[in-house]
Amino acid sequence: MTLVEGLILVAAGGAAGFINALAGGGSAITIPILTEMVGINTANGTNRIAIFLANLTAIAGYQKGEAVPWRRLRVLLIPTVFGAAIGAWVSTVTPPDVLRMVFAGVLLLVAASVVLRPSRWLEEREVALHEPWRSLVFLGIGFYGGFVQAGVGFLLLAGLVLGAGMNLVNGNAAKVVLIAAYSPIAILLFANAAQVDIVVGVVLAAGQMSGAWAGSRLAVLKGAAWIRWVLVAAAVVAAARLAFG
Repeated sequence: MTLVEGLILVAAGGAAGFINALAGGGSAITIPILTEMVGINTANGTNRIAIFLANLTAIAGYQKGEAVPWRRLRVLLIPTVFGAAIGAWVSTVTPPDVLRMVFAGVLLLVAASVVLRPSRWLEEREVALHEPWRSLVFLGIGFYGGFVQAGVGFLLLAGLVLGAGMNLVNGNAAKVVLIAAYSPIAILLFANAAQVDIVVGVVLAAGQMSGAWAGSRLAVLKGAAWIRWVLVAAAVVAAARLAFG
């Protein structure tokens, strides 16, 4: 890795960490860069190092603003982590391209929901998903996060806001906790398949952690109304990159 490549990784990581802390889709920035450097399979695994460390940083930022809904998170951890473990294992033996167009469509649906039904994203409500549907939904989202990671933030936000009744600030805080919870398992599975470049991942993490801290603090200070426009823009751009990139 050259000095220029390192600087590119730090800059891309900063942008990705900021976007991920507020919405999702940051991996649409980092994965193409990592793919050029280490190949697609290793890119998917290496990206998890930065994701894990950045989400730990984002948790600290949200916790400082007392925005993490720890009590409501407990029931979501087991299905999400279990699904992610299965998805990560499947990803080590299967090319991830099959989900690109499906994911692009999901992102556009999320963006449309934010624009057309903004009140559902801005205020806390009664839980819409009850067992066993809640566990099945988060099991599926966890599987996707373990398998591809790119864009799982959008799916988690949809589940947490539309299904679990959180607002965008608490939903983002819960999202980074769930991703941080399953990331170590995913990293171990990818590393076991020799699909992790530790040095590249740590350099990327340096930028991503700074972006995640800035994004999480802004989310707490600015509130949910501001975040929804970041979410719309990030979802549309990420969908376009996946569909036409």
